[in-house]
Amino acid sequence: MQPLIDNARTFGQRPEEFARLAEGQSPDVLFITCSDSRVVPALITGARPGELFELRTAGNIVPPHALEHPTSEAATIEYAVEVLGVKDIVVCGHSHCGAVGAVVRGDDLAAVPAVRDWLAHAAEEPKCEDPADPTVAEAVQNHVLAQVLRLRSYPCIERRLAEGRLGLHAWFYEVHTGTVRQHHAETDTFETL
Repeated sequence: MQPLIDNARTFGQRPEEFARLAEGQSPDVLFITCSDSRVVPALITGARPGELFELRTAGNIVPPHALEHPTSEAATIEYAVEVLGVKDIVVCGHSHCGAVGAVVRGDDLAAVPAVRDWLAHAAEEPKCEDPADPTVAEAVQNHVLAQVLRLRSYPCIERRLAEGRLGLHAWFYEVHTGTVRQHHAETDTFETL
């Protein structure tokens, strides 16, 4: 913890770098990814403060849209699209994902009931030929595509897509190599950016 505290003490000693941030935010991209500490959107994309609006959830899950049961995730998505007017949404899954791995392996999650219930409620089991693969790459890639499809059911996204004012992107980040792959619909494959 001490290195984090030491950095926080010196972080604010460059006020000229941060003054413009007080004027507001206007990010072009909503970046939806996992809460995993190995996934750092600004590091992956090179984004500076104010350039990405982030939504981080266990397993980069986008819950089903349901007005009668609003979620923090749905509120974040709606705010990004309707208020901030983001032009693109990236759903970025990653290799070695504990959440997706637990789903495809059928892990016993009794000791973490909130995690178990979140995964059961929000994620369908993704297709995976080899659940023993520690990278769970195939499962995560299929899971990312399912989340992008789920985003399309959000009314604000459906409308912006119909107007041609929003792009949806499916990414897969390899934590062990740093490689980022994007899904290409024409070939139905994830290819290196």
